[in-house]
Amino acid sequence: MRSSATAQCREVKSLIVAGLSGGSGKSMVSVGLTRALLDQGSTVVPFKKGPDYIDAGWLTAAAKTPCYNLDPYLMSAESVLHSFHTHLGQSDYAIIEGNRGLYDGVNAEGQFSTATLAKQLDQPVLLVVNCSKTTRTIGALVLGCCAFDDNVRFAGVILNQIATPRHEFIIRQTIEKYTPLSVLGIMPRLKQDVFPMRHLGVTPLQEYENADEAVCTLADLVRSNFDLEELTAAMRRIPRRPVAGVSPDVRTQKDVVIGVLRDMAFQFYYEENLEMLKNQGAKLVTIDAISSKTLPDNLDGLYIGGGFPETSARQLAENRSFRESIRMAAESGLPVYAECGGLIYLGRSICMEGKKYPLTGVFPVEFGLSVKPQAHGYSAFTVEGDNSFYPVGTEIKGHEFRYSTVERWDGTDDDLVLKMERGTGFINGRDGLKKHNVLAMYTHVLAPGTPLWAEGLLKAARKYQQQKFVR
Repeated sequence: MRSSATAQCREVKSLIVAGLSGGSGKSMVSVGLTRALLDQGSTVVPFKKGPDYIDAGWLTAAAKTPCYNLDPYLMSAESVLHSFHTHLGQSDYAIIEGNRGLYDGVNAEGQFSTATLAKQLDQPVLLVVNCSKTTRTIGALVLGCCAFDDNVRFAGVILNQIATPRHEFIIRQTIEKYTPLSVLGIMPRLKQDVFPMRHLGVTPLQEYENADEAVCTLADLVRSNFDLEELTAAMRRIPRRPVAGVSPDVRTQKDVVIGVLRDMAFQFYYEENLEMLKNQGAKLVTIDAISSKTLPDNLDGLYIGGGFPETSARQLAENRSFRESIRMAAESGLPVYAECGGLIYLGRSICMEGKKYPLTGVFPVEFGLSVKPQAHGYSAFTVEGDNSFYPVGTEIKGHEFRYSTVERWDGTDDDLVLKMERGTGFINGRDGLKKHNVLAMYTHVLAPGTPLWAEGLLKAARKYQQQKFVR
C-alpha cells in the first residue's frame, strides 16, 4: 500500500482524446483506455468536454468513479481549470474525451472547441481517425490537424475501423512518413457495434443490457492493439495542487433534504450539480419515479433532471399514485426545479404513436415526439419574471437537446419567465414554466459555470423548510 505522503506527491498523467468528427470512435477509445488503465491497478478520473450526459455515463462506468464535464462555453476559463484540478484527486490518470471534431466550435475561429479546451488545460491530444474506406488520405488529414494550429500539441494517433493488416500497414507508414506523429494503436473493424447508436450518440448506459460487457470488450481491444507504454509516456504530467475543503460557514448550516428523481426515465444529471448541492448543505435523496409509490414526506425541494421519459412513458403513466404526489407537492409549494425530461414529466401528457400517456399535470401542456431534433446545442436566457430560483435580470448560459414537441399549450407567454437569447426554449422564444415554487425548462444548466443554480435551489429549499416549521 502506498503511503499518504507518497500519494500526495504523485503526478497525474493526462491527455485529451479527440477525433476528426463525431462518430470518429473517440468514445470507444476513451472508454476502453479508461478501463484498461483501471485494470492495471491504476486510478482514473474521466472528464467529458461539452454538454454531454451519455458519454459521461459510459466513462463513469469505465472508471468506476464519476465523470465530470468541462466546457469552455458554459464555464469560464478559470472555472474549467478549477474544476479539472479539483477533481483530479489522488488519481494516477485523467482521461478527457472531446466532442465533435477537434477544431469544431461555434464559429469559423473554432471558439469553444475541443482544441480550445486542450490549450486551456495544456493537454496533448490523442487523435482518433476513422479509416473506413480510405488509406493514404488519412496522412493528409492528420498532417492538416498538426499544421492547423501550432498551439495544439499531439500525443499520437489511433487508427479506427482498420479492416486488414495491409490496411493498417499503409496508413501507419503514411502517417509516420509524412507527419510528425506516431501511430499508438488501432481499433479493428468489428462485425457488431459495441456501442449501438441512437439519436446523435451512443445508447445511454442505463438502457444497455450488457453495459459492463461492452466496457470490458473495449478494454480488451485497447490492451491488444495499443502501445500503452508509449501512449502513457506521451501524456502530460501534472503536479498535484492542494484542494480547498468546504468552508466552515457552509458546514454549520442546517441540512435541507432535496429529492432527485433518478431512474430509467431520468438519467441526465451533471455530477458537479449534485456535488455542489451537497457541498453547500443539501442531503440528497434518490427517488425512482417508476417504482416509488409517493414522494418522501421530508423533502424541502425536488430536482428532476433530463433523460428519456418517453422510453418509460407507460411505466410513468401507470404509477398514478406517484404522479399525484408530485402534483400535490407542487400545489402545496414544494420547490421543484425541472429540466427537459423533467419539464415533460410535469406536463399533462405525452402522445406517441397515437397513444396518450398521462403525466403529473402540474402544467397544462401536452407533448409529442418527433423523429428529428427540435433543439440541439448551446443556449442562453435572461430571467424576466419572478420565480423562486433566479433573480430577475440574471443572464445564464445552458444547452438544449430534445426531440419532444409542444402539441398543446393552454398557457400564455406571460407564464414563461425566461427569454431565450440563444436557442429554442419552450415556445415562442421563451422558456421557464413557472407555477408556485416550480420552475421547469428545456434548458440544462451546468453548476460550475452558473453557481447561482445551486444557490437558488438551496435558498428556495431553506425557505420552504422554515415555513414548514412555522406551520
